[in-house]
Amino acid sequence: MDYINEYERWLQYDQLDTELKLQLEQIEGQDQEIEDRFYKSLEFGTAGLRGLIGAGINRINQYTVRKAVQGLSQYITMQGEETKQKGVVIAYDCRHKSADFAREAGLVLAQNGIKAYVFEGIRPTPELSFAVRYLKATAGIVITASHNPSEYNGLKVYGSDGAQIATEIADKITKEFERVPDELEVEVANLSQAQENGLFEWIGEQVDEAYQAQLRTFAWQPKENNKDYKVVYTPLHGTGNQPVRRVLANLGFQHLYVVPKQEHPDPNFSTVQSPNPEVPEVFYLAMKEAEKREADIIMGTDPDADRVGVMVRNEEGIYMHLTGNQLGALLLDYVLSQRAQRDDLPSNGTVMKTIVTSEMGEAVAAQYGVETMNTLTGFKYISEKIKSFEETKEKAFLFGYEESYGYLIGDFCRDKDAVQACMMVAEMGAYYKKKGLTLYQVLLRLFEKVGYFKEELVCITLKGKEGVLKIQHIMEQLREKSLEELRDMSVIHKKDYMHGIDGLPKSNVLKFILEDGSWFAARPSGTEPKIKFYFGVKGLSLRDSQIKLENVKNNTLASISASWWS
Repeated sequence: MDYINEYERWLQYDQLDTELKLQLEQIEGQDQEIEDRFYKSLEFGTAGLRGLIGAGINRINQYTVRKAVQGLSQYITMQGEETKQKGVVIAYDCRHKSADFAREAGLVLAQNGIKAYVFEGIRPTPELSFAVRYLKATAGIVITASHNPSEYNGLKVYGSDGAQIATEIADKITKEFERVPDELEVEVANLSQAQENGLFEWIGEQVDEAYQAQLRTFAWQPKENNKDYKVVYTPLHGTGNQPVRRVLANLGFQHLYVVPKQEHPDPNFSTVQSPNPEVPEVFYLAMKEAEKREADIIMGTDPDADRVGVMVRNEEGIYMHLTGNQLGALLLDYVLSQRAQRDDLPSNGTVMKTIVTSEMGEAVAAQYGVETMNTLTGFKYISEKIKSFEETKEKAFLFGYEESYGYLIGDFCRDKDAVQACMMVAEMGAYYKKKGLTLYQVLLRLFEKVGYFKEELVCITLKGKEGVLKIQHIMEQLREKSLEELRDMSVIHKKDYMHGIDGLPKSNVLKFILEDGSWFAARPSGTEPKIKFYFGVKGLSLRDSQIKLENVKNNTLASISASWWS
């Protein structure tokens, strides 16, 4: 692609948005910057678009959003008039341009004769998933870049089951996306006219209440149990504030304290470097609030409220950050124990996790005689299994999670849901407090039962065009080179998921199993310019597992030739 010609084409477009035109004028003569913005089109991947906000075909802006939604519209139109009439639900988070992009998406749909149900204000991604099912829509769109830094935004597409679209559907939409000849010429409807014609409808409170009502249906403990439990919560400037507060208040939590400086939506996420609850540093202000309130627990959700991070007091009374695997094991054990107490564990009950999630979950499930199934990374694969179970009745879904802080308990949503996870974590904490236990003590008891599992994730960020090529090169080297020995540890099995193994679709993931049962995996991120290395071990004690983890991690990274990175 001739990036200079593309740059000139945009610059000379007489109806170009004023802000975007100014950006292009400001980078005149900056060849590297022009190339990065125009050397390729922003790709419509398995879930949609995600990228830096700004002018250019390799950026997310009103024109690339219009092109993506036009591709979706063409796909829906191909499915027939009945599918078109069901409409598409659109939600958005608090990021820069999110409201504008949601409106543009709705007007493109309306122009194609497809009804758009657009939320009147910011909403969590899981509520979008719920709303698609509640309104019996044909699809859903959410404008978000999840936990990426503030300069990013994105567009994710959901199917009629409320789950992120399956790969085969994504491929068909991608073909339609690529058939759109010119992103600058995609037509949009007039808002007033679209509303008059019933093709654009604002939605809100009715869906909110229906979602909240579903959340309340799987609360196991009486409200009285929750009234003394102290929770500090931060929405990290995102969409979680209202729905999380609402559900906890409805369940009787009288001591909920929201971090004041992070309570309100802020597209700059001004108090954190990146609004990612996987990173302990984002809880700095929450920890100060928790110390002041003598809180039992700290919870934080990412901007679109599909991931949650948690801090609990350890034996020294210091707040410690639970890993996604540890929180997942605690939630899983609580869910299964509560269902077992009520004689509500179906014989075909199944837990689902991803191939890079801790093996601790399988060990916990086995304590209850429950099967564990592994999926590829990405919650849509868990959702696909739920849909299959629903249709065949072969299995019953009990719990699904991934190490990256995503959890699902109630399948009225078909994506990870931090609102229901916050609700369940708070209830779980209050339940154990009544028994004289902190969640940290419960975690230690769980380790004693099933083994001392420990994991770590190492991310290498490689930005831009060169970064993409480096990540490709690293994965090629890992595939081609023999890693028979990792210093003093032998690799006994290399699993290349590009071959579609273990009954799973093909995926660019490599997993190496070591002689002592430890493992590591490598995969490029699907949403960020990173390559991720996952490490997992099982030890005889906390100290033993930590030593083993450091050994596996350091030996693995040292065994990878430094020349691969250059």
